[in-house]
Amino acid sequence: MKKLSLLVAGLFVVPAVHAEDLLQVYRAALSSDPVYASARAARAAGLESLPQGLSQLLPVVSATANTQMNDYNIGFRGALPESPRQGNTYAYNVNLTQPLFNWQSFMVYKEAGFRMAQAEATFGQAAQDLIVRVAQAYFDVLASQDSLAFIRAQKIAISEQLAQAKRNFEVGTATIVDTHEAQSRYDLGVSQEIAAESDLEIKRQTLRQIIGTLPNGLNALKPEVALVPPEPSNMEKWVEAAEHTNFAVQGQAAAVEVADREVERIRAGHLPSVNLVANVGQNSSSFSTVAVTTSATAPPTDVVYRQIGVQLAIPLYAGGNVNSLVRQAIANQDKARQDLENARRTAALSARQSYLGVTNGTAQVKALDQALVSSQSSLDSNKLGYEVGVRINIDVLNAQQQLFSTKRDLSKARYDTIMAGLRLRAAAGTLGEEDVQRVNALLGK
Repeated sequence: MKKLSLLVAGLFVVPAVHAEDLLQVYRAALSSDPVYASARAARAAGLESLPQGLSQLLPVVSATANTQMNDYNIGFRGALPESPRQGNTYAYNVNLTQPLFNWQSFMVYKEAGFRMAQAEATFGQAAQDLIVRVAQAYFDVLASQDSLAFIRAQKIAISEQLAQAKRNFEVGTATIVDTHEAQSRYDLGVSQEIAAESDLEIKRQTLRQIIGTLPNGLNALKPEVALVPPEPSNMEKWVEAAEHTNFAVQGQAAAVEVADREVERIRAGHLPSVNLVANVGQNSSSFSTVAVTTSATAPPTDVVYRQIGVQLAIPLYAGGNVNSLVRQAIANQDKARQDLENARRTAALSARQSYLGVTNGTAQVKALDQALVSSQSSLDSNKLGYEVGVRINIDVLNAQQQLFSTKRDLSKARYDTIMAGLRLRAAAGTLGEEDVQRVNALLGK
């Protein structure tokens, strides 16, 4: 049995110099994950909503200038000869428009602030999702490694049992049935090992998709890691936090505010607008008149003008378009409110599921720890009983399978409990790098 334990331990050895921990993998994902990079770019785009909205309330200044050559041939009816005229005209104009009252523009500015908050919430959700995805991929690799190691260790144990069954059959102390049963279990172990190797490669490639590289090794959980229940230890407090501070809820709440302002903005299509308008410009011209017998140059003219005034625009009728847009905006407003309620309920459900995942997972880990001790004792007893003839080979094989199944279940329960804790904090909107560091402290070389 001591030999078997050493073999199992050897299957988990990874050179520490090449292994990476969860924090290193997470920081690699921050700079390499395309999903997170896309969310970061979307946030940068969303933040531009505020200056765009503010621009609706600020003055608009434009300038135009032109110059042209003119060649006129003016003919007079009667005896007078034609009078050709040639010359140049040019002009420039500077125009300023300052909104004094435009409720639509003011609502656009109000919307912009909530659109920016929506972009921030969406990015916050993406940042939390990155932590969850990285941790899930990391622990999926560890779980797959554990499963493969347990299968290989079980195959080694079965091969020893198969060799013993063959020896006992040769000396006549056992039937051929024991050999066939051990051979069957061994062949099944080979099949399971192939499947586990394939699963491990898939899990490693999933992690590679996030961080862009394939780590040579990952630090595993410490042997006697202690999993603690969530704090506070009250599920309803976590649910209350999720209903208010969850990033998806915050984003949808901002979407409701945007929808409310959108209704007001469209209704303002019936309201007048008042603008301050100012113009400064100059028109200049210079012409020469060429007759049959004489030629003369007209004196150049310069017209400089300065204008300032207030412009009132009153919409009268737009074919019913504004009324239709209002009805559409009200429907979208109702949709946004229902989406907010759904986001709150989803966040609450996620908080409850994750809280139970942590509490029940912690209890399950303790139960499996005890079951592991019992399974080891059962295997030892069955092996001793087989040697003295009170147990048959199938009893030993079943005990071995039970032991390794318990080890696999215990390994998975630990990973699932840790992930439930991360998802609980994500549901409450408090998941951050400090939580990654806390989980990383549970890992060892």
